[in-house]
Amino acid sequence: MGIKQNMAAEIKLNGLPRKLVADGLLEEEAAIKALQASRKDKVSFTNYLVSNSILAASKIAMEASKEFGLPVFDLNALDPESIPRDTVDDKLIKKHHALPLYKRGNNLYIGISDPTNLAAIDDIKFQTGINTEAILVEEDKLSKMVDKLLEEQEEAMNEMMEEDLEDLDDLDFADPDAEQKNDDADSGVDDTPVVRFINKILLDAIKKGASDIHFEPYEKVYRVRLRIDGVLREVAKPPIAMSPRLSARIKVMSRMDTAEKRVPQDGRIKLKISKTKAIDFRVNTCPTLFGEKIVLRILDPSSASLGIDALGYEPDQKELYLNALANPYGMILVTGPTGSGKTVSLYTGLNILNTPDTNISTAEDPVEINLEGINQVNVNEKVGLTFDTALRAFLRQDPDIIMVGEIRDLKTAEIAIKAAQTGHMVMSTLHTNDAPQTLARLVNMGVPPFNIASAVSLIIAQRLARRLCNNCKEKVDIPRAALEEEGFTTEQIDSKPELFKAVGCDQCSDGYKGRVGIYQVLPISEEIGRIIMNNGTAIDIADQAIKEGIDDLRKSAIKKVVAGLTSLEEINRVTKD
Repeated sequence: MGIKQNMAAEIKLNGLPRKLVADGLLEEEAAIKALQASRKDKVSFTNYLVSNSILAASKIAMEASKEFGLPVFDLNALDPESIPRDTVDDKLIKKHHALPLYKRGNNLYIGISDPTNLAAIDDIKFQTGINTEAILVEEDKLSKMVDKLLEEQEEAMNEMMEEDLEDLDDLDFADPDAEQKNDDADSGVDDTPVVRFINKILLDAIKKGASDIHFEPYEKVYRVRLRIDGVLREVAKPPIAMSPRLSARIKVMSRMDTAEKRVPQDGRIKLKISKTKAIDFRVNTCPTLFGEKIVLRILDPSSASLGIDALGYEPDQKELYLNALANPYGMILVTGPTGSGKTVSLYTGLNILNTPDTNISTAEDPVEINLEGINQVNVNEKVGLTFDTALRAFLRQDPDIIMVGEIRDLKTAEIAIKAAQTGHMVMSTLHTNDAPQTLARLVNMGVPPFNIASAVSLIIAQRLARRLCNNCKEKVDIPRAALEEEGFTTEQIDSKPELFKAVGCDQCSDGYKGRVGIYQVLPISEEIGRIIMNNGTAIDIADQAIKEGIDDLRKSAIKKVVAGLTSLEEINRVTKD
């Protein structure tokens, strides 16, 4: 008896409990017992009273309004669709029994039934970084809405994971111990549905042959898209409230700083598919208006070992590339937009040159394909390891072949050209539209025309076009006048080629399956060298290339249509007249 009295004495009634006792709605002993029980059950005082039918929620709200001077908001008048679900983490909603009601500018209004629950306001304010204000609501209506909100989130996630669930827990990520440490350190991502959902997206992307995965938060929706055969396709729309947890999980897997959301970050994920095969994901985050957009580039090392015949070079183009690779020195440049297959083209060449008697070094940002026998360096500008410093180091290590991920500035260009002029094979990439513009770009960078003409031996411009599905493609008749307008030669039209259009079936995606390369392979002849040294323009170089019988990207693309590999609509998408 004495112990009970001591426990009762330790609990002092303040705030709402004292108000309820003073107004005769609760006996003091009942109030103390309710406080003790609510603390033991880790629920709010008002939740305990209502759930145990001790007091009606409406009476508690009325008394709380009088005591604290807060208005009572009727949750029945709230449109559930207007709730800012992406603002507050589900765990905080569940922990504090607090519901985000609406957001106005930099003010967030949350509904709570117990005005003394200051911890809820402080935690939510800390997590969101937004000024948080409390609004009084009735406990029974609050409980129903919180439960409904959390159930909807869970159901939405479960619907997306109906397939392949048996595979998801068995995924093997590299360095699991490090990942576990990060998981433990970041309680915000210890969420099985989120883990399983992301694992499923990764598996689906690999199975569908995607090259990129985009996780994109917007104001009211969140979407996940895969780039399949060069075209983005939406594959999932998880609840917008999942945005912080999806971002946190991916950042943990990529060894990024989960607390840093203000600046872009780069990371990497390694997924072991089997004992002999692993897939790398290059990960980048970018802070946007409504959260962090995350893009994962899928890097499959096996793509570099496909062989030159699988890339889609025409016979004469393949011969030009192999002849350039056989030279002991000179520079090979591959140009094209992001995602056009430049890295695969370079690594296919490196694979051919990768023999025990050859010293090959690469500097990349970052290394995309890991090949045994090649010394690969990840550029890290934060510590001063730039392309030009890596190149200088390579030249002191007796190299035979050097590959530079990208020529971005004059320093890198000058060192690469000097290496090509002094007995080394140099391979690199640039971002230009075609081969003649690549030479003009080097001049614009400040490289002397004489050095360009003497160092560069071959330029490859490329695009990737979707390959027609052999199972469903259909023949199509196109009028002669239309073909002439599209750039078909008289000889091509007179040969009456079989042209096809995309249809679509269960074995492909909109009538296409896989991709084929379209190339312009331009060797630097003596005449083109003279044009460069005479400060000729890209147009002058292009005209000379035509005289020498070099196909531009459009002509190469038309050959793929004539061969039945792709459609006219597709080459119009990736090339121009």
